[in-house]
This record gives sequence, C-alpha cells and structure tokens, in this order.
Amino acid sequence: MSTSNPDRDPRHRNPQGDLEETAEVDDAVIGKALRRSALLLVLLLLGAGLAFLVLHRKPAPPPTQVTQLTAPVTAAKPVEEAPAVRFTDVTSSAGIQFVHNTGAAGEKLLPETMGGGVAFLDFDGDGDQDLLFVNSTWWPGKTPAGKAPTTAALYENDGKGHFRDVTAGSGLDVPFYGMGVAVGDYDGDGRVDLFFTAVGGNHLFHNEGGGKFREVTAAAGVGGAADAWSTCAAWIDIDNDGDLDLFVGNYVKWSREIDFEVGFKIDGVTRAYGPPMNFGGSFPSLFRNDGNGKFTDISASSGLQQKNVSTGVPSAKTLGVAPVDINHDGLMDLILANDTTPNMVFTNAGGGVFKEIGQVAGIAFDSYGNTRGAMGIDAARYRNDGTLGVVIGNFANEMIALYASGENPVLFNDSAIAEGVGPASRLLLKFGVFFFDYDLDGRLDLLSSNGHLEEEISKIQKSQQYRQPAQLFWNTGGESGPCFTSVGADRAGGDLFRPIVGRGSAFADIDGDGDLDVVLTQVGAAPMLLRNDQATGNHYIRLSLVGKRSNRDAIGAWVEVKSGGVTLSRQVMPTRSYMSQSELPVTIGLGKSPKVEGVEIVWPGGHRQKVAPPALDTTTLISEGE
Repeated sequence: MSTSNPDRDPRHRNPQGDLEETAEVDDAVIGKALRRSALLLVLLLLGAGLAFLVLHRKPAPPPTQVTQLTAPVTAAKPVEEAPAVRFTDVTSSAGIQFVHNTGAAGEKLLPETMGGGVAFLDFDGDGDQDLLFVNSTWWPGKTPAGKAPTTAALYENDGKGHFRDVTAGSGLDVPFYGMGVAVGDYDGDGRVDLFFTAVGGNHLFHNEGGGKFREVTAAAGVGGAADAWSTCAAWIDIDNDGDLDLFVGNYVKWSREIDFEVGFKIDGVTRAYGPPMNFGGSFPSLFRNDGNGKFTDISASSGLQQKNVSTGVPSAKTLGVAPVDINHDGLMDLILANDTTPNMVFTNAGGGVFKEIGQVAGIAFDSYGNTRGAMGIDAARYRNDGTLGVVIGNFANEMIALYASGENPVLFNDSAIAEGVGPASRLLLKFGVFFFDYDLDGRLDLLSSNGHLEEEISKIQKSQQYRQPAQLFWNTGGESGPCFTSVGADRAGGDLFRPIVGRGSAFADIDGDGDLDVVLTQVGAAPMLLRNDQATGNHYIRLSLVGKRSNRDAIGAWVEVKSGGVTLSRQVMPTRSYMSQSELPVTIGLGKSPKVEGVEIVWPGGHRQKVAPPALDTTTLISEGE
C-alpha cells in the first residue's frame, strides 16, 4: 500500500497553488523555447557568414615564382676632379712690403678688427694691373714714440707682376682711419679716381695723371658725416646718364665713448671686441653725380634709409654691396650684406628711387628666418644658364650663403647646402668672397678669405682660431650633383691655405699670362699676393670695355660669349668681396674650345652691340658703338 505525500502530489493542491505552478511550468517552457530560438539564430548567422566568405573569397594566389635578375649595366660616368692649379705666394718677391696698421693700443676698439680693403686698378693707363692697399692709422693721441702715421699704399706694376711702391708724393700719402676703396672714372677723363671709406669721414681723390692724385672730397660733397663709420663703396650709374654715381655703405653707430660704454668682455672679466648687436645701425648713403665734379646727396629721397619698424632706428649695418641688375630692366639694383640685421635688396625704380624687397626676394634671412653676420658679397651667373648667384660670407659657425635665382629673377633660394659650399664653410669666419674662373674652364669658381676678430677666441671656443685658412671651391658644372667641391692643398698648393687673419680680397691678371691671380689682405699684418701658376692649356679671352654713351669704365655692362654651344655671361664690376675692388677687364675662360662663336655686349641701359669674335688668349679692346 502506498502512501501519498500531500506536499508533493499535485491533486492535493489548492486552485491558487495550481495556477502558480502552471505559470512556472509555462515560464520554463517559454524560456526553453527562447533559448532554442536564440541558438538557432546564432547558427543561422554563422552559416550566413560562412556562406558570404565562401562566395566572396579571393582566389588563392599562384605559387611564387622566383626569377633570377641581372642588374642593369650603365656606363660609368667619369668623376671630374679639380685640376692641379698651384697658387704661389709671391708677396715679397713681387716687391710688396705693405703692412696693415690697426692702430690698436690695448683698448679693444671695434674698428680695429674690420679693415681693410684692397684694389687692383690701372691708375697709370698702361694696361697692366697695379695694386692699392687701404690702411688705418693710430688713434688720436696714441701714436707710439718714433712712429709716423700710416697711410694707404700704391704699387705700380711693371707688367710682369713686379711692383714698385709709388705712394710717396702721389697725394695718397694722407693718414686717416681707412676701411675700403672704390675705383672708378667719375668724370670721364680716362683716368680712374679713388674713393676711400673710413672711420670719421671719407676721402675722394681725383687722378691728375702722372701718378698724382688730388683730394677733392669737400668740393665734391661726398665726405659724409664726421662721426660716421663707412665700409663698402661702389661706383655705379644709377640713372644711365653716362656718369658714375656713388653708393656708400655705413656700418654701426660708433664712437670710442660708446664702445667703452658697451664694455664687452669675452669671459666676463677680460675686455674684448664687442659684437655689432651692441651698437645701433646706420643708413647707407647715395650720391648722384651732377656731371661737374660735384655730387648731390640723395640718400634720404632714394628709399635706402630703412628703419626698424619696431624701434624706428636705422636697420642697416652694411659691410658689403653687390651692384647688379637682378630684374633685367636695364637699371642697376643693389644687394647689401648686413651684419646681424636682415640683408637688403634695393630694386631701382628710376629717378633715383629704390624699393627694398629683401624679405620678398628671399635674401634677407637664412632658410630658418634668422639673420646672420654678413661680411663680403659677390653676384654672378655661376651656372652658365642664366641663374644669378649671390654669395655672402658669414660669421663663424654660420654657413656661406649662396642665394640662387629661379624662374622669377627676383626670387632666390639659399642653395649653399645643395651647391656644396654650406657645411664645408660653416666653421670659418668668412670675409672676402668672390666668383672667378681660376682654371679658365669657363665655369666660375669661388674663393673665401677668412679670419676671426678676437685674438683670444681659442681660449673660449676650442673649435676657433684667430688665423684661418682660405677656402677654394671648384665649379664642377653641377649637372648631376652639387655645383661646387672644396679644393685642398693637394690640388692648389699650400700657400693659399696658410692661416691668416683674412679680410679683403681681389683678383686680376698681374703678369699678363691670362689667368687670374689673387690678393688677400690681413688685419694688422702683411697681405698675401698669390700668383696663379695654372698650366691646364685652357684658352681664354680678355675684354677691356670703353663706354661712350655709357660710363667710360663700362661698369654694369654684361659680356655674353658663345663658345662650345654655351653662353658665358660676365659682368663688368670691380666692386666685389669685402670693401675691395677687382680688375675692370673681363676674363672669360673657354676650356679646350678652339674658337669663340659670338660676342655681344649689353651696355648699361640695355642696348646691345655684337662684336666680331676676338682672337684667343689675348686682350681685346671694345669701344661702345664701334
């Protein structure tokens, strides 16, 4: 007999209890159904996904096949190497005995670090290149006992590269604190005249002939302010009226009192030469030639007097000027190298008015928008393709600047790194820089004269020396790489690279052999005259231009020579480098080309004159309109 448990037998439950249990059973059934449905849905989704992947899968890649490849063979391009061209120091053997005097007496005055310029010129009209050295002198009251005041030095060339000092009695034996020089025939009488920049007033000497000069500064009206410090200068024809006007660059607002007030100390204790940042700027000057031996100062109306927009003080601290027509309008423009302030580019608008576009042109700053310590400057078409290059020597630990024009002739890029002169030049303090074709291959090379300001610089900067070697860059042509490569003593001899306190520099053919010799000045020491002993066998032509409608020296004219399918363009421009002047005749190297196919002169103002191809390896005189 079985016994029922009323708590477990559903027949003994009450109706309410039956309803609750029925609900529980229904919930369980529903939940089970829902779980089954969800599981089914998941399975369906998985199936659909697998079907999609199967239907849309990419075909399997074919088996990898490895093919043995042979590297293409290209003809090896010969690497051009700079030719062996030795520069020989002939200073003593050539008769040069000049020594620059800074006038330093232990007070560490800034002008003592900056001079001086040099000029190659034909002062006696005999066709060879003479030499002029700018000198400073003792400061007032500081002349040592038994010493005479020092003056500039004029050396006459015998045509073979030997020089004779003809300063005494020339009229140039006048002591002043000289800086630079500009050479030009401002009155068109066929004799080149001399303008000296200086601390405390400038000096103009008229060439009287017979080796005699007469100072005409006051009568001409170009002396400048008595408290000015002038540096570079250039004779140029700004209005194409046939006579030479005068540009003068000024450095900083300086006096002995200001220098001592600045009180710069190299190590916090020892007095040293102060940087230009501690001195105010100065306006450049421009004098228009009135044609009667007198000049009118048009500095204020010309647009050259640029001010700092924040302080209202003069913004230029000019050490170098490159006169060149950058926009091809027939008017001479001016590019100024400013020390620690933006470089300036003045385009000539005519009527004696200039517009400053340095920042727009891309020359005011370096590639990062910084100013640099700009010293010397030169401009030339160094690529033989119309590209205008503007080279500027900058301070130590700053690269040489090489601004190159593009399709728009007034827009420049700093191409120093790309062209091979940037990193190689960074360490040195660059002063005199210029383009010249030292091996006569038809391509313009580059030379930089270097030296520091402070004798004790190595004590605080181990990487720096007071005396520094020059740098020579050979133009490779730059078709597949940098345009320039550095040349060492193994190719150019050791004399050129002897460490000096380099400042001004210039070039000329001193011995009539057709190649370009070089002079480098030192501050407080003797210069170096370096004879170019190249023996490459390259041909050349030398052209000496005489203006008729244009200024007699043809300053600003361009010579265009076609040879070997290339057009070589060279400007008649003695103003180059740092406060210096190179020869007026234009030397054009032709390499191994056996002939000149054509010559055209673009005279100042833009009118053109075709001339018959001149004989090779000689100098040809070309007169305007003949």
